[in-house]
Amino acid sequence: MFLPLLEYLAESYGPFRVFNYFTFRAILSTLTALIFCLLFGKYFISYIERKNFGQVIREFGPEKHLEKKGTPTMGGILILASIVFSCVCWGDLGNKFLWSIIFLIISFGVLGFLDDYLKLSKNSIYVLSGKKKLFWQTLFASIIVIFIYSTYSIPEEITLYLPFFKDFALNLGIFFVFLSIFIIVGTSNAVNLTDGLDGLAIMPSVMVAGGLGIIAYMSGNIIFAEYLNIAYLPGTEELLIICGALIGAGIGFLWFNTYPAQIFMGDVGSLSLGAALGGIAVILRQEVILAIMGGVFVMETLSVIIQVGSFKLTGKRVFKMSPIHHHFELSGWAEPKIIVRFWIITLILVLIALATFRLR
Repeated sequence: MFLPLLEYLAESYGPFRVFNYFTFRAILSTLTALIFCLLFGKYFISYIERKNFGQVIREFGPEKHLEKKGTPTMGGILILASIVFSCVCWGDLGNKFLWSIIFLIISFGVLGFLDDYLKLSKNSIYVLSGKKKLFWQTLFASIIVIFIYSTYSIPEEITLYLPFFKDFALNLGIFFVFLSIFIIVGTSNAVNLTDGLDGLAIMPSVMVAGGLGIIAYMSGNIIFAEYLNIAYLPGTEELLIICGALIGAGIGFLWFNTYPAQIFMGDVGSLSLGAALGGIAVILRQEVILAIMGGVFVMETLSVIIQVGSFKLTGKRVFKMSPIHHHFELSGWAEPKIIVRFWIITLILVLIALATFRLR
């Protein structure tokens, strides 16, 4: 929104040339989303409380979670509004990658909002079936993936790369579509499964967004791309603006979501954040790196798959409860300890993932 005006001013007034730098606009994007969340957070929570949109707690969950019943939810609306507003303000609105991620954020957010609203109106956690959610997630992801596939200009945009193997490059062709849909939908659901404790999902999302933002900047800069021996993907540097907005919105939301939470993000937040992270990784051709950075999300998802699979096959459970953060709760770990340790694990994994760019 502001970029055309700033570019015009940059031609006439030297100081405005600073807005030509992606890094500076990314900083502004981060600060804008952060201030937006902090500024409107208190009023949004009050509004949700007046509407009686309180969290519904499953009866067979940990007993301590019953204390959270009635806590305002759907805070993801605040996160999404912050991200979209910030991106529109500081992003290049002619960039297809920017709009692709915005579409994923809004579409998955609408789906999550519908799920949250139905849960609250019916006072049940089981309203919108898993099959229906999966259908719409797949449809929304397919729209963007097919768009990216049909408009790619260089083969690197649909090529699979692996960390540690600098010479590995597999052109996926049409299989790019299927892999990308799986990554976006899978990441969306993985973040959703992780969102079970105060601040557990939002901070790892912020850290992963930070790591992907660094990669976006390097991939969109031919000098860094050649130096690090990664694919040069023109236009992807604009994703740094979205990553910055996600970081700012996430930290701003954490101010209210930290233990004990004043508000939960709900499916409207977790589904859209996961889809955004998955979409960014797909565009950057860093699906494997995403799996490393988001190891906590992968661990949470695998714990559910293992638990369900084991119970169906043997009638026995591997964990006391899944996702795995509930297992640690029932093992006697305090909620803040679980949250912070999962944050630490994510930080380590993000650093390891970034380090792989020099181990090629």
